[in-house]
Amino acid sequence: MASYDFSRDILFEIFSRAELKTMKKCRVLSKECKDLTYESSFMRLHSERTSTMVGYLLQSSRVPTQYLVSIADSVKPTAYSPYVSYFLHHRFRVVAAANEGLVLCSLSKFGGDSFYVYKPTSNEGGEILPPPNPRFRRTKISMLVLRSNPLRFKIVRLSDSKDDAVDLDSKYSDEEDNFSALSNEKSWHCEIFDSKSWEWKQSDDLKLTCHYSFMNTQDVSVCGCLHWLMFNDQQDKYTILSFDGDKEEWTMTSLPDSLGRKTHRDDQIAHVSCEGKLGLINHSYETKMLDVWILNHEKIWIKKHTINLKSFHEKVLPSPSPFLSFSFYNADTLFMMDLGCKYSVWVYYYNFKTGELKEIYAGKFIDSAYFIQADSEPVQLKPQQYIY
Repeated sequence: MASYDFSRDILFEIFSRAELKTMKKCRVLSKECKDLTYESSFMRLHSERTSTMVGYLLQSSRVPTQYLVSIADSVKPTAYSPYVSYFLHHRFRVVAAANEGLVLCSLSKFGGDSFYVYKPTSNEGGEILPPPNPRFRRTKISMLVLRSNPLRFKIVRLSDSKDDAVDLDSKYSDEEDNFSALSNEKSWHCEIFDSKSWEWKQSDDLKLTCHYSFMNTQDVSVCGCLHWLMFNDQQDKYTILSFDGDKEEWTMTSLPDSLGRKTHRDDQIAHVSCEGKLGLINHSYETKMLDVWILNHEKIWIKKHTINLKSFHEKVLPSPSPFLSFSFYNADTLFMMDLGCKYSVWVYYYNFKTGELKEIYAGKFIDSAYFIQADSEPVQLKPQQYIY
């Protein structure tokens, strides 16, 4: 077989014209190919050439409204951008989203058993899911796309067992409560929806000590797994809880020693997706420095960046805000959302290599932001055999 040595410029031209699914597959060819597709200039050009939607789905906590905000929306940083588009019905509340563009909605902000999944960019209707167990009150719910052709996704719904609806006919409820208290154990019911079978199933309970609690952060989906940041109040340290979508197994991953504990009450630790890998961000409130760590294939944390945010704070936040939300838009651009003032929420795209800053007024009561990178191709959400 002939061997071809394409220059980086040629690869840039080829990949930037490829449809989204093909471009993502090219990432496995080599590290050079993967790195190229996460660059700012590449993502911008690929989005223009293929009409791919790339940005963040922002949602208000009051009257459920959702907007898509992209890096191109900062033409007028002091005014509400005319390019921010409203595209979800106000009745629905987004409870989970996948990077591939699938959105999971609920009719209720708290718990609820009516879920609806669809791909907003395809301009098609979605599918109503069968209800999960109504006895369980949802604590966490996340969605993971395992493969795109054919489409297969899973939804994980965790419910704190202490919130179970009371079963008056059960003679074991008191015994179970007493056992949990004596064993210092806390359980979460785990329900898994698999699009392949189009049904929910109850898996084994997730059992942890009562000292673990979920941090108030969104899940991160990378490498076929869902990840949550947790805190152990007894050990005074953070850890990562992960769910493998194929094996349906749980694992715990410790953080680097320097990140395991808080040094200042306003220091922030967040788990993120960084160039297709699980990453960690540690933002120091006092020094305004931000450290970025990546979990490699050997499950070892490697420090990737140390970013100086002093100039960002001086330009944008003269009074340092301990309420910044962080994620990576691409390899060299941070997406930050200031949640310090609920009546006026701003989002920022900050290229920490060039110093370029884009500011966008997001509105009031914004409480969540989901990264979306999706094309307009229609998808078959439900397997053919379940379509009536």
